[in-house]
Amino acid sequence: MALPTEPIILDPTGARAHDEHRRLRGRGLAVRVDILGVSAWSVADPALLKELLTSPAISKDARAHWPEFGDVVQRWPLALWVAVENMFTAYGADHRRLRRMIAPAFSHRRITALSESIDAVVTGILDRLEALPPGETVDLREHLAYPLPIAVVSRLMGVPEAQQDSFRRVVDGVFDTTLTTEESEANTKALYEALQLLIDAKRTEPGDDMTSLLITTRDEEAEGEAATLSEGELRDTLLLMISAGYETTVNVIDQAITQLLTHRDQLALLLSGEADWSDAVEETLRLEPAVRHLPMRFAVTDIDLPDGQTIPRGDAILASYAAANRHPDWHGESADAFDITRTVKDHLAFGHGVHFCLGAPLARLEVATALRLLFDRFPQLELAVPAAELLPLGSLLSNGHQSLPVRLRPAAR
Repeated sequence: MALPTEPIILDPTGARAHDEHRRLRGRGLAVRVDILGVSAWSVADPALLKELLTSPAISKDARAHWPEFGDVVQRWPLALWVAVENMFTAYGADHRRLRRMIAPAFSHRRITALSESIDAVVTGILDRLEALPPGETVDLREHLAYPLPIAVVSRLMGVPEAQQDSFRRVVDGVFDTTLTTEESEANTKALYEALQLLIDAKRTEPGDDMTSLLITTRDEEAEGEAATLSEGELRDTLLLMISAGYETTVNVIDQAITQLLTHRDQLALLLSGEADWSDAVEETLRLEPAVRHLPMRFAVTDIDLPDGQTIPRGDAILASYAAANRHPDWHGESADAFDITRTVKDHLAFGHGVHFCLGAPLARLEVATALRLLFDRFPQLELAVPAAELLPLGSLLSNGHQSLPVRLRPAAR
């Protein structure tokens, strides 16, 4: 039987994402999709996706391997995702060079050193929440999921408190797929202005942070005419570390709380000690990963697929992580269920292969700490609205809720 040729038009609002993911899985190993007016191959089959993500036949360098790059960046709301100059879009030796410069920020020693700080931030947040009257509704996305990762990445990168709100607004815009091209361009302009302010401040007064270290390395090497990091790469590397360091973690905290409040039996296992908080983190990452689709990769050569299709050289490829994570070939008939006790905990929430997320250990630590301390303090925590009324973010990329209203304690009687 011939495979369908009409592309699936991805909904920019993310309103019915799970239905869309089922359609992607049902159309074969790879399916043509339209992502905000750009054609790509969505890959939701986990075996094929992992194979492609480790293949030298796949590149993330749009300038070198996407013939449509010059045209697309002029009109596509997601142009920033393919135009940045950092390890996110690098290929081969360039990727290895840029990743080596960032890797020390996420060493086991540095992550362990942040543990006490993360505990302190969460404890401070919960102290403020505990002062609220019993029965009062609070938005935990706004008052826990956001401030924790922002505080952590700001400490890591040296972002001053006065700049944190501005970075939050513009990073949110990077993931918002309901913006027009004009709105997206304005957001990108504001984002780079914020980054330049940070760079200028750290050049004037460097600190004990990753931003200062990268700037010092860049400037000292430039004086010797042997710079391994261009000014554009410096700016875009800071963009990657700040945006990836907080937006995704916000979503995982949001989704983990939601899942536990709608699966009280699973929460009971955690509160009794029969399961570990890391189990809840991994199952959330599998079932509701922070990023549904990640643009883009590109075929360096023609790629023949086992089902007879060919992805032609130069075509764009969309890694559909959320759809792959729930594939029944990987997790069986229970793939759509939230089960922190499942034996196979594998997922693609942090990617796979050479582009696997360097910040994964830090994100896992932040989420597990937030859950453990939150439910220890508020074991009677409950949603303030039916789960069906939680609205998704306006994004086909970012997987979270617009708000997460809860009651921390029952109303006083």
